Amino acid sequence: MSILQATIRDTKTKGQVKDLRNNGSVPGIIYGGEQPNEKISITTKEIKNLINKENFLSNVVSINLDGKEQKVLTRNISFDTVTDEPIHIDLMRIVKGGKIILEIPVKFINNELSPGLKRGGVLNIVRRKVELTCPAENIPVELVVDLNGLDIGTSIKISSINLPENVRPTIRGRDFVIATVAAPTVVKEPEKTAEAEGDAAAGAEAAAEGGDKTSTDGDKAEGEKSKEEDKSSSDKK
Repeated sequence: MSILQATIRDTKTKGQVKDLRNNGSVPGIIYGGEQPNEKISITTKEIKNLINKENFLSNVVSINLDGKEQKVLTRNISFDTVTDEPIHIDLMRIVKGGKIILEIPVKFINNELSPGLKRGGVLNIVRRKVELTCPAENIPVELVVDLNGLDIGTSIKISSINLPENVRPTIRGRDFVIATVAAPTVVKEPEKTAEAEGDAAAGAEAAAEGGDKTSTDGDKAEGEKSKEEDKSSSDKK
């Protein structure tokens, strides 16, 4: 579990918040539960380290606020539209007994053990994340789909996934599809029919005949020209 180091901030004006950012920190707020909201600041470096972690928006984080630890979820991070630097973070307290709606990522394992994928099938992923209602103290990091033994034509539905206790999908009343093992898509060239092959042969033959005719016509014209030249030479004599 990630641990963020934070401090209480006492900024009251936009100028003070700007100075805080210029000094390498990001303002934020912790809210939720019966405790009052707490204005905090975290170093930009720590925020970037958090962002670089996979699925950081659904991972529970432990925050050390002036020596006191509490578990939180990152609910939102705002970024500067020009520099793309983080400029604010919202953290929600994990309150025991409460429920949270989160999008949990789906992880596929044992691809190499799927007969369907071995035979050239394709894993068609319908949902890379599933929205779940989770108890605050029992939030899954990911949903694991085991592809071991799955053949072409298999549909993997939400009922195929073992959800933690008291964790439920927000979509109720239907067993929706997470992924399928689909047949490979093969593009084949259309086969030539006997009629098409006959047309191609006839076209080649016609082209050859046309060439011979042109040659004959040219020889005939050349012969007539020679006769005319001989006649002209005789008349001069």
